[in-house]
Amino acid sequence: MRVVQFVIPNEGRRVGFIDGEKVVDVTSSSPALTSVFDVFNKAQNLERSFEDTMIGGANDQSDRLEYAALLDSEVSGESPYLIVPFDHPENHRVLVSGTGLTHTGSMQSRNQMHSDASEVSEEPATDSAKMFQMGIDGGKPAPGERGISPEWFYKGNGTIIKGPGTGLEIPAFALDGGEEPELGGCYFIDRSGTPRRVGFSLGNEWSDHETEKINYLYLAPSKLRSASIGPELVTDFAFDKLQLECTVERGGELIYESGPLYTGEEYMSHTLANCE
Repeated sequence: MRVVQFVIPNEGRRVGFIDGEKVVDVTSSSPALTSVFDVFNKAQNLERSFEDTMIGGANDQSDRLEYAALLDSEVSGESPYLIVPFDHPENHRVLVSGTGLTHTGSMQSRNQMHSDASEVSEEPATDSAKMFQMGIDGGKPAPGERGISPEWFYKGNGTIIKGPGTGLEIPAFALDGGEEPELGGCYFIDRSGTPRRVGFSLGNEWSDHETEKINYLYLAPSKLRSASIGPELVTDFAFDKLQLECTVERGGELIYESGPLYTGEEYMSHTLANCE
């Protein structure tokens, strides 16, 4: 299921799902459901799946909007517009974090950033290379066993998350703003205290590479920037193999094109279960 959250001016927040070229407005037929968080809580009450609760909140009388129009709408304009597909009523209850060095490409770029490219050694030259090798050796444990921890970093709380059509800031003290395409796992903590993955969303992690280059110990502060997710929360995605692409346009001109980028367990040194 592909889930979106959006705002209808003068009416408020809505939650819905994509059906072909339309967005089914679940809130129009179930006014108590205005967010993904509301749907998750109702699913717990009913002891049903998130998807079944979404579908159960809609009916033949539910409003349907053109998805293309929502994608093109200006944020905070007069027409309905998309917002982040996953959030919480209290921003400070949201934890935004990430893992590094779980993909081969990330290890190569980090190693180049913090080492002399001319160095040749049989041993891993940097802590980054060593951390990556730890993932190769222990990041995919047998079922029921605990593997090696990936490199976790803290990014911020819910105040840093930006939705579709919203700008990412570069603070005055920053040296750089760098695009980092991501696939973000979205989780709520249920009433028993157990994290429950609701789905995945595309994202831009947005990091300060110039600050990080000064010294790898600056990695932590280089991550304290805004980030974006959206426009969709995909609840039935198989985390095995996915091809992404990052493009950057400035003034209507294409200035960067990454080419194919791959993610999923097939291209990682850790399983999703081990990261979780």
